[in-house]
Amino acid sequence: ETFVYAKTLLSLMMKYKHPEGKFLIIGGGIANFTDVAATFTGLIKALEHYSSDIKEHKIQIWIRRAGPNYVEGLRKVKAASDKLGLGLKVYGPETHITAVIPMALGLMEHLPEPDLTQACGPPVRKMIAGAGSKPSTQKPAPAPSKHTIVTATPETTSIVYGMQNRAVQGMLDFDFMCKRKKPSVEAMVF
Repeated sequence: ETFVYAKTLLSLMMKYKHPEGKFLIIGGGIANFTDVAATFTGLIKALEHYSSDIKEHKIQIWIRRAGPNYVEGLRKVKAASDKLGLGLKVYGPETHITAVIPMALGLMEHLPEPDLTQACGPPVRKMIAGAGSKPSTQKPAPAPSKHTIVTATPETTSIVYGMQNRAVQGMLDFDFMCKRKKPSVEAMVF
């Protein structure tokens, strides 16, 4: 399934040449149920199928993925890229999802790719220092009174009513990127 999708996408990208080449950015939030290594197997087959055309059309491929088995998936796709000479740039959740696009377009300096050679565990990279970080000016929550104001804290959780899968996925992705210790979603009620 992924092979057919990737093959279709690559064939459409190669319909017309651009003198400066093109970009293919593969990314998304953190998958909860998708085996990243399994989906990359289809992508790798498509890359093998079109490797010479990708080089001819100067297509730069940037990947940022996370989720179950993502380290193995990133290792596999990077190894295939090296074997085929495609020069893919590969990042995991240690790189913010919004950093990949400006790096690909040359609007910001390229971050080093993670070391995927370690035997186990996710790749590690130092945190990026925020430019001009300021201390919080947010006032603390008021003391409880007759009428209390509901304020969210890092321990606040929610119960989601209805089939709000996209909203819940977004909340869980945000929790993961913020390194929240406990997910903010307690339950879904149908």
